Amino acid sequence: MLTHKVNTGFFLAVFIFLAAYSFYQPLAWWVLIIPVLLWLTIAVIGSGLVQSGYHIKTYNRIQTTDKKIAVTFDDGPTPSTEKVLELLKKYNVKATFFCIGKQIEKHPDILQKIINEGHTVGNHTYNHLPQMNFFSTDKILTELKSTDALIQHYILKPMLFRPPYGVTSPRLARALKTTGHYVVGWNIRSLDAVIEDENKIFNRIATRLAPGSIILLHDTSQKTVNVLEQLLILLQQQHYEAVTVNQLLNIPAYEK
Repeated sequence: MLTHKVNTGFFLAVFIFLAAYSFYQPLAWWVLIIPVLLWLTIAVIGSGLVQSGYHIKTYNRIQTTDKKIAVTFDDGPTPSTEKVLELLKKYNVKATFFCIGKQIEKHPDILQKIINEGHTVGNHTYNHLPQMNFFSTDKILTELKSTDALIQHYILKPMLFRPPYGVTSPRLARALKTTGHYVVGWNIRSLDAVIEDENKIFNRIATRLAPGSIILLHDTSQKTVNVLEQLLILLQQQHYEAVTVNQLLNIPAYEK
């Protein structure tokens, strides 16, 4: 797996080699820029794809022949979460909710309901800001610990974390090393927060469905609720068992 350290070390070595070589054999100035641009391109792509594990070890799916998958929801709790919970109960499915701290403060009763109904709760930062990875490590720690504390008020400290927008950075990696969270990504991104057509959202999931998958949804809109029921019916028809992320990955959901 290509990591930030490997990428940086390799292209730094290439740059130093080219710079040293240029003392013996003159090179065009743009030759020295090539490794810098390649390093930057890889760093940007790796940082923007949590599945890459570029900065942080991530859990995106498991290789298995057992027909088990995990359905996950980001950005709640919201009023739509209650409709999601109704469907999960109807189809006897357990899911994982990556919750935003400030949303927990708005809807503490819904978080309690998530927990009472046997679903897993993970940390999705306090503010869910797109610029979070530019914060200092200490400020990122505050984002993580504030949400941990809110969840811990209702249950134990969560050990599962999902980065907002799936974006990571060296500073986030340092913060997570302190908190000890497991970083959970996905391998099926529904794009339900972007696509308006419910059929397109459902088809994105259905055509990618495979044993060991982790599905990303958002408990924030009616369209997702509608897609979820179609998905739960499909899982029944194809004899899939939907479990929580921690059960699928065999990792702890909460601190012992």
